[in-house]
Amino acid sequence: MRIVEVVADAKHAKTLAGMARFYGAVDYWWGNTSADGRCTIRMLVPDEKRQALIDSLQDLFIATDRARIVVQPIDATLTHEGPAQRDANDNKEKTVSSTREELYTQIAKGAQLDSNYLILTVLSTLVAAIGLIEDNIAVVVGAMVIAPLLGPNIALAFATSLGDRDLTWRALRTNIVGVSIAVAISIAIGLFLPVGLDNASIALRTDVDLASVVLGLASGAAAVLSLTTGLSSTLVGVMVAVALLPPAATMGMMIGAERWPDAFGAFLLLTTNIVCVLLAAKLVFLLKGVRPRSWIERNRAKQSILIYFSLWVVLFLILVAVILIRTTGWDIPW
Repeated sequence: MRIVEVVADAKHAKTLAGMARFYGAVDYWWGNTSADGRCTIRMLVPDEKRQALIDSLQDLFIATDRARIVVQPIDATLTHEGPAQRDANDNKEKTVSSTREELYTQIAKGAQLDSNYLILTVLSTLVAAIGLIEDNIAVVVGAMVIAPLLGPNIALAFATSLGDRDLTWRALRTNIVGVSIAVAISIAIGLFLPVGLDNASIALRTDVDLASVVLGLASGAAAVLSLTTGLSSTLVGVMVAVALLPPAATMGMMIGAERWPDAFGAFLLLTTNIVCVLLAAKLVFLLKGVRPRSWIERNRAKQSILIYFSLWVVLFLILVAVILIRTTGWDIPW
């Protein structure tokens, strides 16, 4: 559960209490009325009711800027309950979910192009390049964990589900800048350090097959499920599984070493991972019902949703076709 705290003009007090009861709040209580005439009500709201309540609250306060809605996490809530109530609670399905607004706050952080993102990208690229050259799996895994490249991709899929153009362009810009920095640094490393295919870490990331496609799709779906269910700790495993940074670093080093076929193989792996993550994340967001709040916003978002989804499907099919051509061993210069 979460605590939904509402600060609004005191004239809304009865309406807010009625909404708390209507949307099945386990409990609600009032704070003091402030000097500016606003009151505070806190509602302990089950997960399955929270999105509907927040949507109704936003509709109620659409014409005023004096109201504020705050969603607070809770670690535990204790009360006296009899055996019957305890058995009923134990038999309930234990699910954790996040509202659209909570997801937006969390996911939008991954689209921020700030100094922390740039520094982490530079450091993780250096760590990944060293790990790849030395064929040190532990170092490569460490680079995967600290690399911030997954965030902008999840934010891009989320933004297109809501038809949010501002977040879409921010996520796209952050993604392009992050990948460009990783590739540029890796090219410089490939120019000055000896890079070969005599170690498994580099050779593994210059080739791609259908297993890479399945891995990318599964990782993208797992990332969104971990966010929408509140189990964000599993994102660390997703970062390691989908591995966007090592193929980017490998591609840059192969370009620096002028190994063009290997650079194309790493580029194909990186592109496959990105497209599969975007496509799977988009599908899960749609299945989870993540969409704009109002009817007008939903209609406005339909066009952008259709365009982006069609684009990713077309790119996915092209990538699968290229992978099949490469794996069948046709006589092509790739």
